[in-house]
Amino acid sequence: MMKTPVGLVTVTLSAAILLAASLLIVTGTQGEDHARPAHVTTPTAKPAPPH
Repeated sequence: MMKTPVGLVTVTLSAAILLAASLLIVTGTQGEDHARPAHVTTPTAKPAPPH
């Protein structure tokens, strides 16, 4: 294992990035319901004004 300051910073930064990525994945997938599709709303067309 690297004992130099550069090596320690590299290992620590890599661990922090992996931890942050895993937390983002976990929090991003909580509460999703795969049984129902996502509700997409589209704006309705307004009727043309009479001429």
